Amino acid sequence: MKAVQVQGNSLVWADTERPALGPGQVRIAVHATAVNRADLVQRQGGYPPPPGASPILGLECAGEVIEVDEHVQRVRPGDRVCALLAGGGYAEEVVVAAGQVLNIPKGLSFIEAASIPEVFATAYLNLYMEGGLKTGERVLLHAGASGVGTAAIQLCKNTHNPTFVTVSGQRKIEACVALGADVGHDRAAGSFIAAVQAWAGSGGVQVILDPVAATYFVDNLKVLSLDGRLLLIGMMGGTIVEANLGMILMKRIKVIGSTLRARSIAAKSLIMDSLERDVWPAFASGRIKAIVEAVIPLPEAEKAHTLIAGNDSIGKVVLELRR
Repeated sequence: MKAVQVQGNSLVWADTERPALGPGQVRIAVHATAVNRADLVQRQGGYPPPPGASPILGLECAGEVIEVDEHVQRVRPGDRVCALLAGGGYAEEVVVAAGQVLNIPKGLSFIEAASIPEVFATAYLNLYMEGGLKTGERVLLHAGASGVGTAAIQLCKNTHNPTFVTVSGQRKIEACVALGADVGHDRAAGSFIAAVQAWAGSGGVQVILDPVAATYFVDNLKVLSLDGRLLLIGMMGGTIVEANLGMILMKRIKVIGSTLRARSIAAKSLIMDSLERDVWPAFASGRIKAIVEAVIPLPEAEKAHTLIAGNDSIGKVVLELRR
């Protein structure tokens, strides 16, 4: 089969070994995959795949089931599915544990479905499972126009949670508000503290979803409420920070570090089952949508990485494999 491979500083569409189908696994003919910022970091050597995972880039895909292990009953050959992957999505075929595979929500295309698993699993896991978000609680979403951000906005709207987003540029603010955010702040204008406090009032925000980390950490603590939860899901703003730990104690703040990729198959399967139960009906009804900025042929993945690196996209960039 062919796959996108990292060769020096380039991404090359080239022959590679077809993955073997293991116990409890599903083989998918990939029709589309999507780019995540983690792919760019892995390409640079900063985010290696977990032990046993494919070294090929790609954390999600959509396609058609072409083979299943004899013990798999969740899906069958011919099903249109999407999957959460630990790697391998930038290829003609991928094998993945059956628990990480779901039938595509009714009415969605392969392109739309490929943009769902990684970002909606990340947003759902951190807002509801790790963060314990309750109806009516206020949420601050950093990088609100990203794939995770646009997923989180829609999830929060669906569960009646007011949201404030930080983004770069007015175009992204407008896009986030159109998806359901209450208001946004352009990071070019400086600290978000005053704007968030004016929006949230003296009570502050209950949950923050943050892929930035160090450069936002102190300001995050200032706007969190009593018993607030700070979910750290990335390190775009660095890893080292000096902070007043007394604020964490006095406010009873929970600081939770969270990654998805290296979690067990059982943990990922639980997340996917939760998405099917709580979010798939909203996709089918149109209350929640896949947000796709651009569709690029999979062999031209270099163009997609350049687009993501430019920080101008809203939602997901999808790589399509025409068959």
